[in-house]
Amino acid sequence: MEYPAPWQPLIEGLIESVLVVDCLDLSIRAVNRSACRLLAAAENDLIGHPVLEFAAPPEDLSFWEDVAAGLADGVLSSTVVRRADGSIVPVERRVSRVILEDGNPAFLVGINDLTERLAANKRIEELAYHDTLTGLPNRTLLRERIEFVRQWSARAEKSFALLFVDLDRFKQINDSLGHLFGDRVLVAVAERIKGCLRQCDTAARLGGDEFVLVLHDVDERGAEITAQRLIAALNQPLAIDDLSLTVTCSIGIALYPADGQTADDLIRNADTAMYRVKEHGRADFRFYQRQTNVDLLARMRLDQAMRRALEQGDFRLHYQPRVDFRSGRIVGAEALLRWRDRELGDIPPGRFIPLAEDSGLIIPIGMWVLNEAVAQAAAWRRRGIDVVAAVNVSALQFRRADFVPAVAAALQQSGLPPAALELELTESVLMQDAGEALLRLRALAELGVQLAIDDFGTGYSSLAYLKRFPIHKLKIDGSFVAGLPEDGSDNAIVTAVVNLGRALMLEVVAEGVETEGQRRFLKNTGCDQFQGFLFSPGVEPQAFERLFPRLSPRALEAIPLACRV
Repeated sequence: MEYPAPWQPLIEGLIESVLVVDCLDLSIRAVNRSACRLLAAAENDLIGHPVLEFAAPPEDLSFWEDVAAGLADGVLSSTVVRRADGSIVPVERRVSRVILEDGNPAFLVGINDLTERLAANKRIEELAYHDTLTGLPNRTLLRERIEFVRQWSARAEKSFALLFVDLDRFKQINDSLGHLFGDRVLVAVAERIKGCLRQCDTAARLGGDEFVLVLHDVDERGAEITAQRLIAALNQPLAIDDLSLTVTCSIGIALYPADGQTADDLIRNADTAMYRVKEHGRADFRFYQRQTNVDLLARMRLDQAMRRALEQGDFRLHYQPRVDFRSGRIVGAEALLRWRDRELGDIPPGRFIPLAEDSGLIIPIGMWVLNEAVAQAAAWRRRGIDVVAAVNVSALQFRRADFVPAVAAALQQSGLPPAALELELTESVLMQDAGEALLRLRALAELGVQLAIDDFGTGYSSLAYLKRFPIHKLKIDGSFVAGLPEDGSDNAIVTAVVNLGRALMLEVVAEGVETEGQRRFLKNTGCDQFQGFLFSPGVEPQAFERLFPRLSPRALEAIPLACRV
């Protein structure tokens, strides 16, 4: 290959592709090996050919005229070249005007292949704007899309919808089948979502199992149709490996401009609407309503107050006595959680306990209740008040691996005999994972703790687990007691539960007894124990102590103040 003599060693050793082009006819006079590789041609197939043969599309002569005139001399520019095999390669090009040894002017063309650099840049852009797992737009690109649609909608005086999609109980999939399997589920769900949208719509993944859809130029009805289509699509089983599973979703919908003017407002309000779907059973959709946001703010304030109450010791336990029908004596005390906030006043359990369960705060609260009730029962026992402390256990508490050790530690620390502690669980708690529940119940039974099914008959009502599980007591829900003795259905249900308990050698306890007629019916039916307003509501520890007439005032005064909760 012939170059201007002083440059030959330098040019031939360059990684950069170099061509020497005649200024007059734009024919190629010399090339280096890198240029041959770039253009996929041998030297003989390049020398003497017009450089414009390798332009794609053919370049206008004006570019080379500008170079000759010094207007583009040495300027770095991007273009594309056509290789000998017809393929197109993006390149970076710099053309300089030089004088050859023979005195003739020429163009020295330096070319770098941009294929790898552009691919790397594209990958960087993908990472910056797309979710690496599903390939969907990420939060950054989502905001840009929302802003684009918002500006268009504002100019056209149109509306658009933002849908916040959250998969139901996805955590259970990750926990039971592993995160790699969960990732495959997310990829499959993303494909289902894309299949429900138009080309002009956007589906993005915020993270975890949360997706956001932006529906261009739709009204409330259009958003509703898409939400229904999406729910129906996800209701179809997913086949992953050898498993077939159905993943449902909850969808919250916010409309522009009625429900927000910015991306943050629309996402937040759609998220709020989605949580209302979760509260009412999941696998559905709901439009944002301003009252929804008010309710959410109230829940957030209550949650913060509840955390503060736990830290500051504002929770209290009241104890409702349980009376034995045969002896007429108090044999048990159910611990009932009470909260008097320093600013909000008395807050009913039905308002804050469901919130604590949703937030997970029920776990530390439940442990506090367990330890407090066990300590109180132990203190009473030392003073001659021999009652069984009954403590309600939430599903979140019961499923924790450290629950049984925590119960054992509370008993050991207080000195309360295990038989003096009764743990009450609902049917639904036991049936969520029957195999795991059986193992945990057996471990508790081995400790010597009594186990009761609370609100019996209101949950799954499966009789099979009564034989399998080491249960000691059945508690008849107050909703069945309320109609006694007038309501024939309630009479039949209560009688059946009592007979069932007797046949299985289980004690039966009736809750919510408020009238003498109810008490007499239960006693005549053969019920073992009762509790309710007829005898006493839940009361503070000191008031509970006063229900025992044989306990002297002097003995009461001897109970340590630390035990008077």
